[in-house]
Amino acid sequence: MFIGHYGLALATKRAAPRVSLGTLIAAAQLADLIWPVLLLLGLERVRIVPNQNPLLTLSFDSYPWTHSLLMAVVWAVIAGGGYAAIRGDRKGGVVVGLLVVSHWVLDWITHIPDLPLYPGGPRVGLGLWQSMYGTMIVEAAMFVVGIAVYSRVTRSSDRTGRWALWGFVALLAVLFVANVYAPPPTSVTGLAWGALAGWLIPLFGWWLDRHRATV
Repeated sequence: MFIGHYGLALATKRAAPRVSLGTLIAAAQLADLIWPVLLLLGLERVRIVPNQNPLLTLSFDSYPWTHSLLMAVVWAVIAGGGYAAIRGDRKGGVVVGLLVVSHWVLDWITHIPDLPLYPGGPRVGLGLWQSMYGTMIVEAAMFVVGIAVYSRVTRSSDRTGRWALWGFVALLAVLFVANVYAPPPTSVTGLAWGALAGWLIPLFGWWLDRHRATV
């Protein structure tokens, strides 16, 4: 799943208004933010394979440290506990932790059975990705709901807050379409370096959120 993770992060602002949107996004996408780093270090592996379905052009051969259920829980405890300790916000920490785990749950719905329950353990996945249009409809619906919730629980503090929100939406919409229709990456190394750009999106969310106030 791609844009659905962001939709959930946007919607979660209602449950945790004190938590920056940038933090919510980073939590929801933590597995995918760490993944390219471990790819470059050779600790996880992926192959690019020909497939008429663009959602199945990556074969995730090994990613136990970022995409197993057990490690999702471990990362959730670290991220949620760390946030609660640093910010003094226990509720926010719980929300951050739940968002980290939500990444695995949403991926379990979309991935074919390649998500390990624990490092070296059995792999699971419901396989929504096998239907490209079904996946696009589900993810787009989640994103639209997330935008609607976020725009209702926050208001722009200035002109930047209004236009930045729609710029953020447009950016993610373009990336979503490109993720489906763009040619597959030519190398795993190029894929990993490109994926590192995902770290900029939480920063965008943090900046956007600074120009909006909760209502």
